[in-house]
Amino acid sequence: MSVMGLWRISFAHGGRMLLGVLGVFLLSACSTPQPKNIDDVCEMFDERYRWYTAAKESERQYGIPIGVTMAFIHQESKFIADNRPPRTKFFWFIPGKRPSSAYGYPQALDGTWREYQRSTENWSAKRNRFSDAVDFIGWYNQRTVQRAGVAPHDAYRLYLAYHEGIGGFQRGTHNNKPWLLQVAAKVQRRATQYQQQLAQCQRQLDRHWFWRSLWGDASTTTPLRLPSANATHPEPTWDQAVCEQFVLDAMPQHDDQRQLASA
Repeated sequence: MSVMGLWRISFAHGGRMLLGVLGVFLLSACSTPQPKNIDDVCEMFDERYRWYTAAKESERQYGIPIGVTMAFIHQESKFIADNRPPRTKFFWFIPGKRPSSAYGYPQALDGTWREYQRSTENWSAKRNRFSDAVDFIGWYNQRTVQRAGVAPHDAYRLYLAYHEGIGGFQRGTHNNKPWLLQVAAKVQRRATQYQQQLAQCQRQLDRHWFWRSLWGDASTTTPLRLPSANATHPEPTWDQAVCEQFVLDAMPQHDDQRQLASA
């Protein structure tokens, strides 16, 4: 093979590597930012209407109230899409391993997430995609309701089972963890708060579903409640799934790579 031929192969290989690195960088930019006010479920759904439709669908499919599901995400990740447990430190500054594989909105472990994917056959589900996260929480809590007899609105006991595992909850492993009982009580208070807030704005959310579905997440209709003097309109946000697909389509791929990306 000539020197020119080798140079062309090397250049082509290097170009694909560069595009791959660029693609990873662009996909990381697709991560949905944290909502402006995570203490008010009405404001979050007004800012991200697709979150409301996803949470409502999870409630319809699994019977777990929206307020409970949203309270779980508040506790687990504070609505940060790529949240992970902080790394351990050696000598106070050398980063070590993470304490677990928990990741994303629901902080689901790798093994539990794979079990969810197998059970639902949703192999493309991602923990940093909100619609998949609320579906996972609904799926898991429905199993707790069925296996442990916990009421769907009982965020306190549902969270204990979510943290300890259904088997651990049934064995009472949470009883020796006072700190966990306090966290579960906080989740219950948050779920109650969210449900009370939702009662004030859900009719308005449902009333404008058609236009909000067309225009996306940005608030384009009548405010859900009277705004405060310092209230501002949220900037339009680009749906994460649309952003990811745009990046993947823009990158040149071989046929086998496209199959992997869409799997």
